[in-house]
Amino acid sequence: MRRLAVNIWKRVLSLIVWPIFLGLLWGCQGATSPQGEAVAVQQVLSGQELELTGIPGQPDISEQVRLAGIAVPSLAQKPWGNAAKTQLEQMIGNQSVVLESDARTDQGQRSVYAWSNGILLNEKLVAEGHALTTVSKSLKSKYELRLSRAQDRARILGLGIWNPQDPMRQLPGEPDTRE
Repeated sequence: MRRLAVNIWKRVLSLIVWPIFLGLLWGCQGATSPQGEAVAVQQVLSGQELELTGIPGQPDISEQVRLAGIAVPSLAQKPWGNAAKTQLEQMIGNQSVVLESDARTDQGQRSVYAWSNGILLNEKLVAEGHALTTVSKSLKSKYELRLSRAQDRARILGLGIWNPQDPMRQLPGEPDTRE
């Protein structure tokens, strides 16, 4: 009798847990297309900051922007900061990006959602465990749900900063306290 009860609970849990897991996994695949300006990336400064050129109306001026809705470990937070920067460089390559303005500034820089080849870079960094989402329900961000699902996916899969063998134990921007 007890064995039957255990098997029933296993089956019930699998019917509940697997659809939730698959929903999180597939939930990161949004169908939104970018609506914004295409600009050239002169340099990736960190896992969250870009230096841009070719800005419409200002072709000779460069501008630094921050990716909106996310917090990325600083370069001093090794190995996570460097891994985030490297991943962002690889995602962009030598291509231009399409920027959607967030209408806010972050530490004096314009906050943007950046797209490359139809991929929302902010979301991909979170989904791969290179960043945390900072979007709260009170901000009503356009991509709030996508970023939240991406973070849940990375945490469940133990990716990047969520890796159980080497998790990041401080918030992005805090000094590394590991010995």
